[in-house]
Amino acid sequence: MTAGYAPVPGAGRRERPRYLADSLARVSTLQQRATLRFGVPAGQSGWHGCARLLAEPVRFDQWREVLAGWLTDQYGEAPERTTAGYVMYWYMFVPGYLAALLFHHERRVPSLRPADLAFQLAHPRPHPTAIAVRSPAFACLPDDPAAGTAHATVVPDERALAAVLRGRYVAHAARFVAAFAPTARFGQRTLWAAATDALDSSVWFAGRYGGDEGAGVLDAGLVLPERMAPLTSASTVRPVLDGQDKLRWTRRRESCCFHYLLKNGQGLCETCPRLCSRDLS
Repeated sequence: MTAGYAPVPGAGRRERPRYLADSLARVSTLQQRATLRFGVPAGQSGWHGCARLLAEPVRFDQWREVLAGWLTDQYGEAPERTTAGYVMYWYMFVPGYLAALLFHHERRVPSLRPADLAFQLAHPRPHPTAIAVRSPAFACLPDDPAAGTAHATVVPDERALAAVLRGRYVAHAARFVAAFAPTARFGQRTLWAAATDALDSSVWFAGRYGGDEGAGVLDAGLVLPERMAPLTSASTVRPVLDGQDKLRWTRRRESCCFHYLLKNGQGLCETCPRLCSRDLS
């Protein structure tokens, strides 16, 4: 049996319709950045369906207004580019982190169609704090316990599975770029750079916060082995020496979150593309 899968006593292949739900429950306990679940809980408000958000881009403006209130409370201001920068990354974090966690820990890739995803925002800082998947379908490897069941699509190897992840993510990102661009006044390069950052960092973080950063780095290279347009780069995760000559991992962002525009925002992020490469080493 593939490592990471725990059999349920008394449960046979025909008695297991909840393979993806079980995966989400297992993975959700391995990190704290966002709760994962199958299905939107009944009677709970505050959930945002990705399909509806993309179909009604004015909802991005509403999200940015809430964020602007929080930024103003924290920093005394909320520049337009900063709210747009935060929201473009936070949105793409939803399909990116979901896919990264399941790929890294379970070697499964769920549906990433906007109609199949929803998320809940935290308060008062309105970042995604929970992600829900509505479809039980997923792609997996031949040795997956669910291979051959109704909702599983089997691919031959890890490279093929990484390609499925990348393709599904890019399809979702394309919908986001088309919907968000008119509301944020960002060019295509900036938006696709943010999508690339969300995917690359999500796969890296899946390992980092799941207890095996090195494995996350390897997975980032598997998912983004080279630049594959419209994504803007291969994985930029790389080792650097810290001030005590100890090796650690970092990455160069492709996009800017515009946090530096806040007067009390402590300047540029360490991974900001506005810094030259020698400043990161």
